[in-house]
Amino acid sequence: MQNKRHIKFLAGNANPALAKSVSQRIGVGVTPLTVEKFKDGEIYVRVLESVRGCDVFILQPTCPPVNENLMELLIITDALKRASAHEITAVIPYYGYSRQDRKALPREPISARLVTDMIKQAGVDRIVTFDLHVEQIQGFFDGPWDNLEARPVLVSYLLKKNLKNPVIVSPDSGGVTRARRFIELLGGNLAIVFKRRSEHNKVKLVEIIGNVKGRDAVIVDDIIDTAGSITLAAREIKKRGAKRIYAVATHGLFSSNAIRRLENSPIDEVVITDSIPLSSPSKIVKVVSISGMISRSIQKIYSRQPMGIMMEKLYGNIIKRKDVKKRR
Repeated sequence: MQNKRHIKFLAGNANPALAKSVSQRIGVGVTPLTVEKFKDGEIYVRVLESVRGCDVFILQPTCPPVNENLMELLIITDALKRASAHEITAVIPYYGYSRQDRKALPREPISARLVTDMIKQAGVDRIVTFDLHVEQIQGFFDGPWDNLEARPVLVSYLLKKNLKNPVIVSPDSGGVTRARRFIELLGGNLAIVFKRRSEHNKVKLVEIIGNVKGRDAVIVDDIIDTAGSITLAAREIKKRGAKRIYAVATHGLFSSNAIRRLENSPIDEVVITDSIPLSSPSKIVKVVSISGMISRSIQKIYSRQPMGIMMEKLYGNIIKRKDVKKRR
């Protein structure tokens, strides 16, 4: 990178391991911060180096504890804005509150809009995320928003598994587009699990459309929270004759007893990214890193180059690898 003196990279406390990896890749040290709490729980922040006139990138997923990490992001941003940073980019690999994007029932909030307004008001000029639960949330922000896909790193890992006659499974009707995107790179057919949600985090299976018998199944989602939906889907497709079953998601929240549910399910392996720190290590969970994608996106933004070129190259490399394997 050129002109390193004009770029600053900061990180909150949400994902220090990912921040360290990104810092090493871009060749820019993590700008030191003082982040403390008052006795009543209020957050205090001080940036310990000058950021005047700099392009500043803050890495802070708003993962659990969601409210604490969100407030930390807002306060860091305010400190940078008041310290005369030139441009502030918030790199938020996991964007909390993204599931509350509309009013489904009377007197509900649209929390995704509220949170986005807060981030904008704090002083963020640009947002970078991975696999938003609802892509339309980008319209809540009056500024550039790069919503990247973790698909390249997830597919690259799955290609090593030599999937036999794969079927890509969407755990609900809303995830069909995501599943089709995986088919573009992995090949195979589509299956859809139709479910009815009785209340938040509780689902009732309805039916499965598509043939899974004798096939390696890949269940694709953006978030694994309590793992109720994905384990229900796995049990049903196993009953219908699926062979190996992989569960793939960008964000592994793993709330409550999710890990235990996954370990007791027919799923052979769960593949997630490091957008969120893994709270409970498990033999069934494999973590692939998005640090390379984040570092390249920072370099593209800083040098004012198109982000699409990076994604096209990543997808092109996957297609080449797939074609080579076929010829062999």
